[in-house]
Formats: sequence, structure tokens, C-alpha cells
Amino acid sequence: MFITPMLLEEREEPFDDDRYIFEPKIDGHRMILSLIDGKVQMYTRHHNNCTRQYPELFNVPVKPDCDVVLDGEVGYMNPETGRFEFEHLMERFKQSKEPKIREGRLRLPVRYFVFDVLFAGGEDVRSWPLVERKALLEEILTENEFYKKVMRINRDGSALFDVIKSLSLEGIVAKRKDSRYVSGPSDGWLKVMNYQYENVPIIGYRKKHFALLAQINDGTPGRIELSLPAVLRREFHRAANEIQTGEDRHFVYIQPQIQARLRYRNRNHNGMLRLPEFVDFVV
Repeated sequence: MFITPMLLEEREEPFDDDRYIFEPKIDGHRMILSLIDGKVQMYTRHHNNCTRQYPELFNVPVKPDCDVVLDGEVGYMNPETGRFEFEHLMERFKQSKEPKIREGRLRLPVRYFVFDVLFAGGEDVRSWPLVERKALLEEILTENEFYKKVMRINRDGSALFDVIKSLSLEGIVAKRKDSRYVSGPSDGWLKVMNYQYENVPIIGYRKKHFALLAQINDGTPGRIELSLPAVLRREFHRAANEIQTGEDRHFVYIQPQIQARLRYRNRNHNGMLRLPEFVDFVV
């Protein structure tokens, strides 16, 4: 049984509020897990079936004969560092042949971090307040090596965010205690990302389908795909024309006198920025 997941809206700053619980944001991929009549099915948020990729999750530790639909994040945690590694999770997700899946299970075992229950014991519980669904989850799900319940605290979102920053983790999620589960975006659930920031020199831009060309990783060129407001783009072109050094079929090149301030999630193992976003120009 697939249920379209409830999605997060973004908030820029952490906050404290008695009406909310706060959870760490798991750096993995969203997954709806269904156990109906003894059959396990796993789906990404876009309804792609990923059951066969994660055989270590086939044995769901819930009460006997309890059909459930759970919501959570699949993640790979490095046992030596305790950090989530999204690249290794994607390696597991992309495996399609049985020998590779078996090898991946042993080398890169994933965990399912559960934070909600949507259906249990024949009843759709999405209309229940979040705190009641959380209580039900505590009752029916037993943690083990592969299944973990996402920790939560009341009210003190700012304090949790400070801990997340100190550990260089992804961010926090704020959820209203009285929130009902709805498919799609909802302001009842908010995310506050722990972005990293960096200024990078701009060395050119793409002519068609505008993108900046920047030195992102130790001098290695990389594109920054973005949609600039018309005013900013005009100002950039005006400044770039003054310091142009050449062009080819696809790019115009400039002296690295303009910088772009970027925010990003983290760096991958090659040192490249993950999901960089344009913030502003720095001249």
C-alpha cells in the first residue's frame, strides 16, 4: 500500500515553540514501508518501488499480525564516524542485480529511521494528531539493528539545532503536535537546514540556458545552475562585459573578480559541493 507522503516546508531559522516537537533531519531518502498480509513493500516518495534494494529491511519488527504503513528515511551511517553518507546510500539504491544487492547489504547496510505510522491494525490513522500517532508507533514498533525510531524533543528547537550544527548534520524538522497527516506539502511540518556557506570566484557564464561558471573545488570549474532575477542578471552582464577575457561556442569567460556566495548541504567524497544554491554576488 503506497500513501503519498507529507512534505516539509522550509523555514530559515530555528525556533522554540511548545506546540511543536523537533527531530533531527536524517540525511537519506524518504521511504514509505507497507507490511500488509505479511508482504513487505517499500516505496520512494515518488512511488518508485525499492523493495528489492534493501533486503536487510524485510523483517519488520512490529507486533505479530499487525498490518502497518510506516513513514521514515532510509540512511547509511558510517560505523566508524557515525555520520550519514548519502553517496553510499545512493550506491545501494542504484543496485539492480542480485549479486550486487547481496554484496551491498553486507558492505553498506542501511537503516530505516521511522518517524510516523499511517495505517495500523486495519485502521487508517492519518487523521489522528501527531502525538497520538507517535504513541502508537512506540507501542507497535520495536527497535533493532535495522529499524530505529527518530528521536524527538519538545519545544527547544534552537537547542537541538545548535547540537546539529556542532555535529555538522543536515538540519532539524519541526512538527506541530496536533498535525494530521496529509499528502503533499504542509506548514504543519517544517525543515530548518544546516547550510554551509562559501564564496567562489566566477570565471564565466553559459550563453544559452544561463548558468554561472565558477571555480568550486580547488580551482576545478563547475556550473551553478540558477534562475537570476532580471535585475541581478543585467547587473552581472554589465560587470562581466568589463572584464571579459574570451568566449567559445557555449561560454563567455571573465576575470575572476566577481564572486558568488553559495550555500550547500555538504561536500561529497571528491570535495564537490552537494546541492549548491546561489545566495548573492560578492564583488
